[in-house]
Amino acid sequence: MSVKALVLGTAAATLEQLFQWKYGVVGIVALLLLVIGIKARNHTCSSIGAVALALMVSKPAL
Repeated sequence: MSVKALVLGTAAATLEQLFQWKYGVVGIVALLLLVIGIKARNHTCSSIGAVALALMVSKPAL
């Protein structure tokens, strides 16, 4: 296993735990939609994930 793969895996796991702790399951789903959309070059999927994350982070006032 290369050092780069180990560092990237650790960073991904840390980011996932951070989102799950702070934003719950919806945050993980939005993050997965964004990542999958980017990797698959699917603009719809990545846009939905990005908008969901932006709405969760900005916490709009009701």
